[in-house]
Amino acid sequence: MALTWRAVVLAALGIPAVLVVPVTGTVLLWAVVVVAVCVLDAALAASPRQVAVARTVPSSVRLGEPATSEVTVTNVSSRRLRAVLRDAWPPSSGAVAPRHRVDLPPGDGRRLRTTLVPTRRGDAHADRVTIRSLGPLGIAARQASLEVPARLRVLPEFASRRHLPSRLARLRELDGRAAVQVRGAGTEFDSLREYVIGDDVRSIDWRASARRADVVVRTWRPERDRRLLVVLDTGRTSAVRVLDAPRIDASIEAALLLAALATRAGDRVELLAYDRRVRARVAGTGGPRLMPALADALSTAQPELIETDWAGVVAQVRQRLSQRALVVLLTALDPAAVEQGLLPVVGQLTDRHQVVLASVADPELAALSRQRSTAAEVFDAAAAERVGLERAAVAVRLRQRGVEVVEALPAELAPRLADTYLALKAAGRL
Repeated sequence: MALTWRAVVLAALGIPAVLVVPVTGTVLLWAVVVVAVCVLDAALAASPRQVAVARTVPSSVRLGEPATSEVTVTNVSSRRLRAVLRDAWPPSSGAVAPRHRVDLPPGDGRRLRTTLVPTRRGDAHADRVTIRSLGPLGIAARQASLEVPARLRVLPEFASRRHLPSRLARLRELDGRAAVQVRGAGTEFDSLREYVIGDDVRSIDWRASARRADVVVRTWRPERDRRLLVVLDTGRTSAVRVLDAPRIDASIEAALLLAALATRAGDRVELLAYDRRVRARVAGTGGPRLMPALADALSTAQPELIETDWAGVVAQVRQRLSQRALVVLLTALDPAAVEQGLLPVVGQLTDRHQVVLASVADPELAALSRQRSTAAEVFDAAAAERVGLERAAVAVRLRQRGVEVVEALPAELAPRLADTYLALKAAGRL
């Protein structure tokens, strides 16, 4: 039995009577009256366990977008249900006004809606539905919490999609409207056209010219249907917070933008999330089904506080790719982790594939290196400069082994990686 504020008011009403009529036993008598009224009121309340409850939520929602949790309540008891219902969710689900008042006669039902605005990726599992059934006087209530399971999958925000139209425009210019005249690696035949002054004579197709009685040239375009494997590092370095968000979030945004762009370019995209074992994988999916599959797989990708096994990453890549492909490593340019883990084995990747390493830069390092007003700030600036030099040295060593290194701030990493992909495609290096 639960008491409401009305019970407190009822008990307080006896204080003046006791002060005015100080008869022995008055306090005890009034307490008995209050308890009896509360027990009677609770006994007349509808049973909260004789309420049929069903909860409905959408299967998924993007991070930051609203979703609706709908709870259907049906009074199956023989008494009128006057209750307060709480649709409980974890704090990260962002439930807005989860408490609802209901007044249902026997056999009647009602739908209650709670708005959810999630603040974290992953699966949000609903908590119990709590029903507090009030008595006719509203003094006491009967309460029960019912298990009504539900799951809402929160997909990545994909805020980087705002960069997609400009990159698609550059892709169309590269792919269809700016065919090159000189064949190179990573290009395929596009079309024949008439020779004009200034064309490279090496592009003349003599057989076609003989058949047409006119000089024609061949044009080439970047080859389609290339393989692209995105490797998302979910090891300990991906858990570092940069601008109040884990580093892995910026990597996920970069992976989604790159996948959307490469799919439009006609390339085949695969995803592998790995630390010491496979955490997520998307393969064999293309067309309009690719982006939903990637978003679903990346929604549950979380950092693991273990060291990444880069030899295992190389083994996974070689197992999945038998031909030359573009391998994108979304990881941290951490000097110690790279020198001990990635550098010894990266040559096994660059021997067969074009490798790009994309890393999130921390703007706090640049801020620390500029502040030198006090002795403490000078020491902080020196430490930040040293870290910057070590990262630059590691990047140079990676480039010497054939790795393209992209380092940018969280909001800039996705477009920078997309630009690198377009540049490699234009140069025929995929």
